Amino acid sequence: MQIIESVLALALTLGILVTLHEYGHFWVARRCGVKVLRFSVGFGKPLYSWYDRHGTEFAIAAIPLGGYVKMLDEREGPVPEELKDQAFTSKPPSRRIAIAAAGPLANFIFAVFAYWLLSVVGVTHVAPIVGQVADGSAAARVGLQEGMEIHSVDGHRVSSWRDVNMRILERTGEQGLISMEVSDGGARGTVRGELAGWSLSDDTPNPLAEFGITPWRPAVPPVLGQISEGGRAQVAGLQTGDRVVAVNGEPISSWFDLVEFIRNAPEQTLQVTVKRNGSERSIRVMPEAKSEESGETIGFIGAGVEAISWPDEVLREVSYGPFAAIPVAFSETWADTRLTLVAIKKMVTGLLSPTNLSGPITIARVAEASVSSGFEDFVRFLAYLSVSLGILNLLPVPVLDGGHIVYYTIEALRGKPLSEQAQAFGLRIGMAMILTLMVFALYNDLMRL
Repeated sequence: MQIIESVLALALTLGILVTLHEYGHFWVARRCGVKVLRFSVGFGKPLYSWYDRHGTEFAIAAIPLGGYVKMLDEREGPVPEELKDQAFTSKPPSRRIAIAAAGPLANFIFAVFAYWLLSVVGVTHVAPIVGQVADGSAAARVGLQEGMEIHSVDGHRVSSWRDVNMRILERTGEQGLISMEVSDGGARGTVRGELAGWSLSDDTPNPLAEFGITPWRPAVPPVLGQISEGGRAQVAGLQTGDRVVAVNGEPISSWFDLVEFIRNAPEQTLQVTVKRNGSERSIRVMPEAKSEESGETIGFIGAGVEAISWPDEVLREVSYGPFAAIPVAFSETWADTRLTLVAIKKMVTGLLSPTNLSGPITIARVAEASVSSGFEDFVRFLAYLSVSLGILNLLPVPVLDGGHIVYYTIEALRGKPLSEQAQAFGLRIGMAMILTLMVFALYNDLMRL
């Protein structure tokens, strides 16, 4: 079931972003007088298609991993004399550059709109208050302590843990100082310390944890909130609202104590004491063995925690008026752009491991998680992925939009296009690079399973 949900989430995510990207090409091509033959979302055989009054075929194809806009082009076959002025190849380099750049530009425009929408609608963040700091970590070297709220990183304002994540990600693999403005008990100041080349792990990177920060969270009592149908908890007789007070005679004071007990006891009988309707009762439960992505086998009973409420004093509501939200949207989009460019640079220079590169499997899993997390998380994920898609397509690699822009720019400067042999050679190089990248990303995905 989870695989189906991930596939559907991937199809939805890529469907939205690919449609926007290709629509950028389509919209500008039409306005440059180029005849568009087909607008396809997905590759392969069309599952459904229709034609508009201009004779353009719109198709939804079977493989939801991309899309394309097919234009009338003399390089792909003979063009009737009366339609030659509508061929892509008949247009001057400036118009072909505009058409090639329109797809990535549409991705950036979407990101700006998405962040503008979130800013106007308003979002509520949990303040980035430090819970625990790992000994010997980068966070410890900086001087972060339990209870501190982080207000800025390297001079950039932050209001949520997502903001903090983005800022420390930019510094991965680096030496030198990192500074943070913090407050603690009303006192405000700046702490700074050496990064000492801190970096992300190769398999499942968690920037905050690897930096040494555990976010503060309110106490979570061991009260059952959800019971899975047919799970070991339901079979044993546990009910929603039960408060666990002991396991095998050992007192349980928090939800995390209970989780630790269950995880460490796959297929072992546990004597669970719960308080229900004012009285205590003992229930025998045998956690089901479950394999994690790391290969570790843990116990699982199919029970969730009762929803907790965050104290009002740690919640930060952020919203802007329609006009005030415009610069905020551009700032968020630039932050995503900068992070993507920094990540590419660090992979090229070796400061960031290429094993952090993700492919369709990881994107599907993240998409499924963001869809289930709610509107805000999904929109933010779409915006960030849209920016990444725009940047990657602008790289000067033949096959990508950026490679075409390079070719057309050279043609404009020389007054004539590159030879067919040179373009064909570049195409082979570009295809080899893209295929290698795709295979490597897919390999990374499989290694994370």
